[in-house]
Amino acid sequence: MIWMRRVFKILLGILLSLVFFLLLLFRNDISEEKIINKYSYPESHFIEVDGVNLHVRFMGKGDPVFLIHGSFSSLHTWDDWQREMSPYFMTISVDLPGHGLTGPDELQRYSIEDYGQFILRLAEKLSINRFHLAGNSMGGAVALQVASTRPDQVLSLNLIDSSGAPKPVKRSLESSSESSARGGGAWVFQLLENPLFSKVLLKCTPKFLFSMNMREVYGDQEKIKSGTVDRYFELMLRDGNRQATLDRLSGPKQSSIDFNRLTMPTLIMWGDRDSWIPISQAYSLEKAIPGSKVIVFEGVGHVPMEEIPTESVAKYLAFLGVEIRKDYLDGPKLMTYAN
Repeated sequence: MIWMRRVFKILLGILLSLVFFLLLLFRNDISEEKIINKYSYPESHFIEVDGVNLHVRFMGKGDPVFLIHGSFSSLHTWDDWQREMSPYFMTISVDLPGHGLTGPDELQRYSIEDYGQFILRLAEKLSINRFHLAGNSMGGAVALQVASTRPDQVLSLNLIDSSGAPKPVKRSLESSSESSARGGGAWVFQLLENPLFSKVLLKCTPKFLFSMNMREVYGDQEKIKSGTVDRYFELMLRDGNRQATLDRLSGPKQSSIDFNRLTMPTLIMWGDRDSWIPISQAYSLEKAIPGSKVIVFEGVGHVPMEEIPTESVAKYLAFLGVEIRKDYLDGPKLMTYAN
């Protein structure tokens, strides 16, 4: 009997410790008003599209460029790119439903096809008939979906460490085409798909998971800013975003990308240290899209536009026809883009 009491005390101690630990990790949702006040920009707009108020940021004038973020991310990932591109183009970054300041969609439209339709409907609402597209990770798959659906509207395509490549190769971090379509094969996807852990993480969301996540997606961890981790963490806590994330990961994964329709100029950019979507996928995309070009950044991870914004945006601007200044006494020149 004595040993049973000891076992009981040990188990009770473990249970109480677990409860205490979860209480320490408990995080309330951040209200929509509070999160908007903190993370919106002077250029922010909220545009109703099919019943969802999309958070959209406009910068610059010229030919329009839609910038589409990846899973767990937000339009803030394009901050540096929008500043650098705004002298030459009208950049339009968007928080997809279930992300950033846009928040959840009551109808749970979170598939690649759904997101593609939101981009096309937004373009229609803005009376933009033709545009350039750039997408990172899951946003790359969305860009592929948009370009496949309406190739007549897409001037060019830029895929940055993109998911959505045809016939993805089975690998340790990403074992199925479904995980590829979501935007990567990181352990965090497997964790959130576990019913027990997902319910716990719905209310007990540890910030250290976001720090670990950032260390995975950056090739050079010294370039991770504390403010960036804070932003990813707090935007996930936006009222409804955690539930939307679980709904998205457990929901339908429809995409209908027809690579034969992708005849527009295409640039594929990749970090050679991407541990979420390996560089082999860049060459799969290159093979699937005739005439496309691959640029590889050495020592860079999954989000080049955050990790090396100046170098990566310069490559993209050159692709779009902007002559980069070598002599800073001379002004930049915008060359005619060949459609």
